[in-house]
Amino acid sequence: MSSPAITLTNVSKTYRRYGGRQFSTLKSALLSGDLVRHLRPEETFQALKHVSFSVPKGCTYGVVGRNGSGKSTALKLVAGITKPTEGKVAVEGRISALIELGAGFHPEISGRENVFINGIMLGLSKKEIHKRFDEIVEFAELTEFIDAPVKTYSSGMYMRLGFAVAIHVDPDVLLVDEVLAVGDEGFTHKCLDKFGEFKRRGKTILLVTHSLGLVERFCDEAVWLDAGEKKAEGDPTRVVGTYVTDVARQEERFLKAADEKARLEAGGLEGSEGVPSEASTKPGPVDATAVSTDMNRAGEGRWGSGGVEITSVAFETADGQPTQVFHTGEPMRVTLGIRAAAPVRDFVFGIGIFTADGVSVYGTNTDLEEFEADRLEGDVNVTMVIDSLDLVEGTYKLDVAVHKRDGAPYDYHRLLHTFRVKSRIKDVGIYRPKHSWEFSPGVKFKPLK
Repeated sequence: MSSPAITLTNVSKTYRRYGGRQFSTLKSALLSGDLVRHLRPEETFQALKHVSFSVPKGCTYGVVGRNGSGKSTALKLVAGITKPTEGKVAVEGRISALIELGAGFHPEISGRENVFINGIMLGLSKKEIHKRFDEIVEFAELTEFIDAPVKTYSSGMYMRLGFAVAIHVDPDVLLVDEVLAVGDEGFTHKCLDKFGEFKRRGKTILLVTHSLGLVERFCDEAVWLDAGEKKAEGDPTRVVGTYVTDVARQEERFLKAADEKARLEAGGLEGSEGVPSEASTKPGPVDATAVSTDMNRAGEGRWGSGGVEITSVAFETADGQPTQVFHTGEPMRVTLGIRAAAPVRDFVFGIGIFTADGVSVYGTNTDLEEFEADRLEGDVNVTMVIDSLDLVEGTYKLDVAVHKRDGAPYDYHRLLHTFRVKSRIKDVGIYRPKHSWEFSPGVKFKPLK
């Protein structure tokens, strides 16, 4: 078996935190010995913690994780930009790193001169650069501007030229760190095509990206880093799935905390007949008669006359498991805990779904759906079952209410409950109807990469 192209063995990288005690002079720093090892734990942070993985030759290997997880640090260690505090990093073959594009470009000289300087920095001879120069310029889409000083380039032009030089080094190992945003959609496709060409030629690619779909389609293996530690490694679909599940759990904790804060700020019921206090709504008081007809005037808050109270609101999966993160097309249950201090005969339960910026998506109540109230008393549960949550990806807010038939609220929660919809398909709008496509024989599509 051939040796791997990239190997990280028990690698740790520790950085010094700034803002604590500082060395006043170079002499004091040198006399202190190891500048990192002798710092107190609170004066350092570990970007990587005993991470090990290897990338076989010819493999496209994805690295996923949140911001600050250590992905870019791992890439810089492989590129040799920085050294590990502990452990060993081994790389076999010529490296080209698409990390800090255009590093070393001089703003006062032309793009042409910078191509030669940057190419030599990346290990090409002058003859090799001459041979590839036209291809580099054409790829960067800078034919008309190549003799202009780089300081006159836009940021996109600058990054495209850096990308074009690095991609034409013809490396054995290509390191890629979120550089697909260096141009418009057309240039992004060119980049992906170039990566595909490298893959077909058996080059080794180490790819750091937040594009999970790209990892699943493009990579042979993947690793998930979190807070500097390796959490999962192996099949990209499995690794991405594990990572997405963890992200959903984190989002749930965030949404719960945000909702709890909003409910605490909204306070309890005001005791007035349907009029929210100024403290509980952003725009100010809303007339009781407007509560059921023009809720777009009201900000988040809680109000009502009391007598019947919404004691809890829970989002649940089809089997009753609590969650605030759903996927497009999944079932969703919304369960209201209701408490009636005394028997009530005039009552309506209502639920409204809004986008995060307050656009109404859907609203209904038991009166509209012709449930005729008879009697409500004690502690009860009311559940609205949505068979298929056909919403596009995004964050949504919920209105929940118990009110009289004339609209006067016992208890109204305005935009105090949040859920999130996730989808691998990044379509737009709000509603995603179930659909399919049909094509006549003359229409052909390329298979997914």
